[in-house]
Amino acid sequence: MKTSEINELTSKEIVERLQAEKENLVRLKMNHAVSPLENPMKIGESRRNIARMKTILRSRELNENQN
Repeated sequence: MKTSEINELTSKEIVERLQAEKENLVRLKMNHAVSPLENPMKIGESRRNIARMKTILRSRELNENQN
């Protein structure tokens, strides 16, 4: 998910997607521990998506506090 796509979402939608992405990351890690994933780069991609969403949420929170 690109940053521009995340910016178009509301804060509530981002929180929901963040929860889903965290669950997906846990599932990927568990599957990778049991048997190697076909594409282990998906774990890193998922981590980066979580970081992007958290960053955008935090910047929105700071902007609301300044106003």
